[in-house]
Amino acid sequence: MPDRPFKLQTGNRESLMEMAPFLKSMRPIIVKLRDLAILMASLGTLLFVILPLIGDPAEVLAGMDATPEQLAAIRAKYGLDQPWFAQYARYWWNLAQFDFGESLTSGRPALDVVMAHLPATLMLSGLAMALTLLVSVPLGAWLGFRPNAPSRRFSAWIVFIFQGMPGFVIGLVLIQIFAVNLRWLPSIGYGGPTTWIMPTLALSSFLIPKLTRMIAANVAEAMREDYVRTARAFGATQSEILWRHAFPNALLGAMALIGTQFAFLLSGTVIIERLFTWPGIGWLLIERTQTLDFPVIQTLALLIAFMVFAVNALTDLGFRLADPRLREET
Repeated sequence: MPDRPFKLQTGNRESLMEMAPFLKSMRPIIVKLRDLAILMASLGTLLFVILPLIGDPAEVLAGMDATPEQLAAIRAKYGLDQPWFAQYARYWWNLAQFDFGESLTSGRPALDVVMAHLPATLMLSGLAMALTLLVSVPLGAWLGFRPNAPSRRFSAWIVFIFQGMPGFVIGLVLIQIFAVNLRWLPSIGYGGPTTWIMPTLALSSFLIPKLTRMIAANVAEAMREDYVRTARAFGATQSEILWRHAFPNALLGAMALIGTQFAFLLSGTVIIERLFTWPGIGWLLIERTQTLDFPVIQTLALLIAFMVFAVNALTDLGFRLADPRLREET
């Protein structure tokens, strides 16, 4: 029987045409999911290869005076005596079932240990990001509106100087002044509002200068655009020109930096959490690295990568919602 070309029925063709817009709108989501799968697979494999090079967790668990028999028993208990490929296969089989293993230090599920410390980091990140926006947005708009004014030049130099100071240096200064000298605030702990102030200030002091300079540069550039001159020609006030015309476009350009800064905060502010004994995931990462608690370290790394990816994806979505040109391309 001769081959005949395949022809779509009229109903099938119309169904595909109706689904085309939906499939096109789903393409960015499919691409993001693909990128997330590649990221997790690559990071998981890298962790599996690198972590055993740091040390033998059996020696940490057994102690310095452990006998070879005790070390062998511990390795057999946690499957560390199995061939490399068997451990790798079991590792991915467990991850596929959302089984991240048990903590070698406490015996609790590694995911439970990490999730118990995640709220502290989320809280500190939210406070620091809120303070950063509250200060950077109006300050950057004020500096960029008339950048050549003498008072604003002086303020811009102060912002530039603070940009070069690491957050932990500011944290040490805050501890010395408010905890040691004045004794107004506790230097460590995770309790009431008084324990939130210095960690939040230390983190924000590192983020505020960068975002302020970005917004100031974007506002200064927007003030030279044609639409601003047109608004001024139609009699718009200075306040309207700044907040209705220049600032929205300036903030759109700063969205990428805001997303990056928030991703940095969620990734675990290791030094600040360690400095103030803030029980977040950054503090947990240092603690469990010292004890070679590999399941918790792997869980932390995968969770941090997922949160950073999610923030970047939401930032990209915000760009597309805010910029009509990107919506049209999508």
